[in-house]
Amino acid sequence: MAEFRLPAHSRYTEQPGQHHPAPAGATRVREFRIYRWNPDSGAKPRIDRYELDLDQCGPMVLDALLKIKNEIDPTLTFRRSCREGICGSCAMNIDGANTLACTCAISGIHGAVRIFPLPHLPVIKDLVPDLSHFYAQYAAVEPWLKTRTPPPPDRERLQAPEDQERVDRPSACILCACCSTSCPSYWWNSDRYLGPAALLAAWRWIVDTRDEAQGERLDALEDPFRLYRCHTIMNCTEACPKDLNPARAIADIKRRLSARGH
Repeated sequence: MAEFRLPAHSRYTEQPGQHHPAPAGATRVREFRIYRWNPDSGAKPRIDRYELDLDQCGPMVLDALLKIKNEIDPTLTFRRSCREGICGSCAMNIDGANTLACTCAISGIHGAVRIFPLPHLPVIKDLVPDLSHFYAQYAAVEPWLKTRTPPPPDRERLQAPEDQERVDRPSACILCACCSTSCPSYWWNSDRYLGPAALLAAWRWIVDTRDEAQGERLDALEDPFRLYRCHTIMNCTEACPKDLNPARAIADIKRRLSARGH
């Protein structure tokens, strides 16, 4: 399969594509400009324009995409599942920002709604990026409980409420990749830099009081690229649709490594 990689910046030279006008009698028309690319066609990427009557459409960008696919153009390809901001499937670049289509309100966007796949990832088709490398990086931090001592014979491993609260928020990460694909350092060094999502997952287990491999986890991250390519740009925290703070987690990992060296 051919590969096309969307430029890292949020603006893309729009090659004109197909235009689907609003139906006759539409009273509240909004234009959606959607990135299209089919590797099997051999054609260059283009921008197709779809005009919808918002009085006949749900309030979210995902509602518009579903209406387009179901009623106008069944060839449009994108991921979606829960429609509740839980699964992360519908992550894409909307109006220049990485977000979830199911929680992005059309009313919050002025003018034409521009929709692209997450930036600087190989594109499989239309709005579907290839997340294979992203998931491999997540797996590389070994995001599971690692212990040496056997569990209690009569109960699960207990944890104080305040300790559980520390891991509660980072455990809410839905692996949508909005944070990592908004990070310039990740654009430039994604082959070696783990990125905000994977490092947030690593931190979640480093601070888990039930885990007994903190030293090993820190050793694995003490690398000029895996961790230290983070330059605290803060795009990751700004982009997170779950209001998590990967930048703070990364800073705490750096602090722990620095303290261990003294």
